Amino acid sequence: MQTHTPLATVRNGRLASQWLATLAPLLHTALALALTIAAFSLFVAFVGQNPVEVWRLLYQGAFSNAFSWQNTLLRAAPLILTAMAVVLPAQAGLVIIGGEGALVIGALSAAAFGYLVNGLPGMIGLIAMLVAGALAGGAWIALCGWLRSERSVNETISSLLLSYIAVAVFNHLVEGPLRDPASLNKPSTPPISSAYAMGTLPGSDVHWGLVIGIAVAVVAYLFSRSTTGGFAARIVGGNPRAARMVGISVKKWLIGMCAAGGAAAGLAGAIEISAVHGSANAGVIAGYGNAGILIAFIARQNPLAVIPVAIVIGGINAASGLLQRRLDMPDATVLVLQGIAFVSILALEAVRGKTFLPKVAP
Repeated sequence: MQTHTPLATVRNGRLASQWLATLAPLLHTALALALTIAAFSLFVAFVGQNPVEVWRLLYQGAFSNAFSWQNTLLRAAPLILTAMAVVLPAQAGLVIIGGEGALVIGALSAAAFGYLVNGLPGMIGLIAMLVAGALAGGAWIALCGWLRSERSVNETISSLLLSYIAVAVFNHLVEGPLRDPASLNKPSTPPISSAYAMGTLPGSDVHWGLVIGIAVAVVAYLFSRSTTGGFAARIVGGNPRAARMVGISVKKWLIGMCAAGGAAAGLAGAIEISAVHGSANAGVIAGYGNAGILIAFIARQNPLAVIPVAIVIGGINAASGLLQRRLDMPDATVLVLQGIAFVSILALEAVRGKTFLPKVAP
């Protein structure tokens, strides 16, 4: 006797599957954070500190008052953009970890260009600096896409090696040909005009780079979810062979998404020059690009999720000084926390599908 599955049962099953697909990434992230909290607390106890006090100071230094929030948001601005250097190429199936290199190249280009166009009106000169930084960072990471498409060079390795090269080029030029003779103890390029300094949001010390970063994240989300270009990039990332069969240029999207991610990181470098440093110096190499990798992985390559994650990581970085002053813990303590978080995420990704954890597409 033939039986038929009730339509309501089918619909309920589909609805349950959709909810599972939605909640599974959140479950992975929650488990990773729980592992991070437990492991970092054990580490803190091992070095002779009270974990509860450490977490309290981290919160106090990051979010307890207006001053803490401003420090947090100042650090979140470049982190959002450097995370985009990972998120955007990931839409095309690439794992790029060279955001630090794109940032320093973008910063160097913006500082040099800002000095060269010293005669331009303020807003025009500022925009020119930002464009120069974005173009330089985009070209730097686009090279990884070209190497992948033309020479089958692994983009993760090439982007990492290019990061080291970028830092070496930056140090050579800042300490050599582009060095300002007036910079004695701290080598730097000649300062940009004060007219090109990026202003702050009304009533705060947070510069407009935060708004630019959020805008880039929103645009990246809309592009990846609501445009044919974003759909084509995801096809390339999911199945390059199928993409070629339907006439999509895999090479164009590999290079293009790398260029877009690199442009975001280069823009972060240009903003740091305009809003914070005023010239290219060693202070620009602050690890924002490396932290952007962690942020992108925690956010599961979702451009909108990058924003709150970058704020949390920015807050942790902002609180590092408080740990040093109150508990005499080194600044590197927060790097240990970030490293534990990254290992926890990778560990859960490695066992996903082999345990009770549901396996879903990122």
